[in-house]
Parts: sequence; C-alpha cells; structure tokens
Amino acid sequence: MDLFGTAGIRGDTQSRVTPELARAVGRAAGVDGDSFVVGRDGRTTGEGLAAAVEAGLLSAGADVTRVGQVPTPALAYAAQQRRGVMVTASHNPPADNGLKLFADGREYGDDAEARIERRVADDPDPVPWDEWGSSEHADVLGAYRDAVAEYARDHGEPLDGLSVAVDCGNGMAGVATPQVLRALGADVTAIHANVDGHFPGRESKPTPESLRDLRSYVAESDADLGIGHDGDADRIVVVDASGQVVHEDTIVAILAEHYTARSDAADPVVVTTPNASARIDERVRAAGGRVERVRLGALHEGVDAARAAGGDGTEVVFAAEPWKHIHTVFGGWIDGVASAAVLARLVAGPGLAVLRDPVTERPYRKVSVECPDDDKERAMALVAERLPTEFPDASVDTEYGIRLELPDGSWTLVRPSGTEPYVRVYAESEDVAELVDAVTTVVRRAVADA
Repeated sequence: MDLFGTAGIRGDTQSRVTPELARAVGRAAGVDGDSFVVGRDGRTTGEGLAAAVEAGLLSAGADVTRVGQVPTPALAYAAQQRRGVMVTASHNPPADNGLKLFADGREYGDDAEARIERRVADDPDPVPWDEWGSSEHADVLGAYRDAVAEYARDHGEPLDGLSVAVDCGNGMAGVATPQVLRALGADVTAIHANVDGHFPGRESKPTPESLRDLRSYVAESDADLGIGHDGDADRIVVVDASGQVVHEDTIVAILAEHYTARSDAADPVVVTTPNASARIDERVRAAGGRVERVRLGALHEGVDAARAAGGDGTEVVFAAEPWKHIHTVFGGWIDGVASAAVLARLVAGPGLAVLRDPVTERPYRKVSVECPDDDKERAMALVAERLPTEFPDASVDTEYGIRLELPDGSWTLVRPSGTEPYVRVYAESEDVAELVDAVTTVVRRAVADA
C-alpha cells in the first residue's frame, strides 16, 4: 500500500498528510460505519486536519463525535462499539501529522486499510444532501482516565508513597498519565507536561538522549521511577531510580510474566514481534505460558491469530512490541498510560530492581541502515539471499523480515522500516558487537547493490 505504513498514515503536512487527503480518508472511512469518534494530538496542524476528516465522514453519511485533544489510547477507548479516527503522527517531528483508523477500539488491519486506500483512489462523490451525518462534541478524557485507574487497581500494590517522575514531552500524556498516577496515590512530578505541538521541551520520540531532563531529575531526586511518553502517549519508556533507561524488552518481560502468572487459563499466550528479545520467552515460560510472534505493527492481528489457533483453554494475556503494549483484558489497543499505571503498581511492591532481577539481560543492539524506500524490496531480497550464507549454521525464518537463530542462542533480525527510509538490524548476543558488524556489513552491501 502507498498510504499506510506500520502505524497508519504519516508524513509531512505540506506534501503528504494534507487537508485534501484527510477529507478523502474521512469520506472513504465513512462508508464502513454510521458513528465515528474523531480526536487529535497537540500538533498545530491537528485542528485543521481533524476538521477535514470530519467533513469527509459527514459527507459519507456518518455521524461524528469530536473529542478534541486526547491521547491515542483515549480515542481508542472512546471508539469501542463504533469507529474512530485519530489525527496524530505519534513520535514524528512537529511538521508531520498522520491518521490512525479504529474499529471497536482496535486499529485497522491490512485488509481494512487496503479497502480505504482503494476508496481514496476512487474519491467517491458525497452522499445526497439529505443523507449527510451530524456532529457533536463529547468529553471522553475523564472517563478514560477513570477506567485506566480502575483497571490498574487490580494489579500490584497501592502507590501511596511511591515517587514517580513523568516526562510528557509536551504531548498528550500531559493530560493523562500524571492525573491517573495521582488518582492512584503516587507522588508525581510532571516534566514538559504542557501540550505544545512545537515540542519545545524535547523531541517527541522518547529516547535515552531526549529524556535527559527526566533522567537527570530521577537520578538527583528521591524518585522511585521515571516514565517517558511520545507525542500521543501510546509509547512508554521506563527510567530506573539511578536515571538509566530500562531496556524496552525487559519491561515487556516483566509485564508478560506478571500477566501470565496471574492468569488461570490452561494455555496463557503472550504475543510479541520478531525483534523482541528471548528474555520475554524465558520469563513467560517460567510463569507457565508461551509466546507467539507476529510481524511488527500487527499486534492486534497476532492476538486474533493466537486466539483462533488456540483451544478452549487459550487466553491471550498480553501483547507487546518494544515500547508498545496491549493490555488485552482492558482493551485491544496500544496504551502507554495503562502501562504506566500497571507498571507503577507492580514497582510499588518489591521495587523495580527486584522485578528486573530474574530477567536475563543479554547485550542487545539495534542499528538503522539508510535505505531509500524505493530500494527496500530489492535490498531485502539480497539480504535474504546473502545473510544465511554468512551464517550457515543458523536457522532462518523469513515470515516477518529475516530472523536468524544461531546455535548459541544468539539471534538477529533484519527488516525494513515501515515509516522511515531505513533497514533495521536487531541483534542479541554475548558478542553482540561482532554479530551486528557482520550483519550490517551484509545489509549495507545489499543496499548498495539494490
């Protein structure tokens, strides 16, 4: 597909995600349902694009409920039993924006996105004038925050006395995570919590470098935990009491083990992605469950597949890829606010260090190799041909990128980015530098020859 990447539609608002496109996507989506929720993040272009989406939906005959500026998980929560469109570019730069489509609280899958793309290309006429939809405004934020807090209370321990610092990155977490944690009893310090589409405090993508204010504050204060979010609050990054970022796969392993251990299902399943560490598999197995993998950006499809393939005793207890978590009992969407609340409650008991202790944290590295979008397909074909030759003893899986499992338990994954001009290389090994060097050499040569 040309429009949709691994996380909806994203791009520059001058040339790609324009009001014209937003109107066309809205009209294309409006054919599928008669009731939509439309929300947006804090980007300066969000109001205009949301208005264009609304115009498209109304002219397709759908009714629209405008919910204003909200985190993406709050929009998904509001889209249960109806459909929704979120105007957001997540962690992209401020000049970008994007569109995510939801049905019953879940992001559209490939088939639904392909259907929308075909309709956008056809650009159908509006429905007759007396069949247009109507619009209204509703406040869903309070109900969403209350629901997250209520859900989190069923996990871990009370937050009374727990000190948490939250770096909202001038994004939509500023109206959700600090409020939920305070409602749960935590002592919260909010950093960059004012919503500002220019992201003046730091870049929207939460990385160890961009989270330097959060890390410094946690290290120099008595905070027990630090939490960082991206622009629309579906991602979460965790900082320990020393100010160091905890590896994203370790957080997934902690949550996956928790959900597996507390399940009374005969066959508890955790769904994750090929780029996720084997430490997740180890902790899930220790808790009596198993792991299924699905391609990056398709967690909801993986949940459906695991349920369909399982038996009467199968329960998908958790689904996650690095930074993004679906709390399947709470809802079918990626939710960084819920992750913050549940994780804080788990930390409030034994502490983060105790939770991390059983997780084997082997050296792990991710590298991005520049590759023009038009060259990705040819480059990946060359990697698929050459990489197994470089590692003849490895088992090879090409279902979701190219993943090699080596006899010593090391693994590597090569996959094209769905949103940026890169080929990603992931590796986990006691000799990770040597493994990464060998793999990236193959990838760079493949890109050059593509």
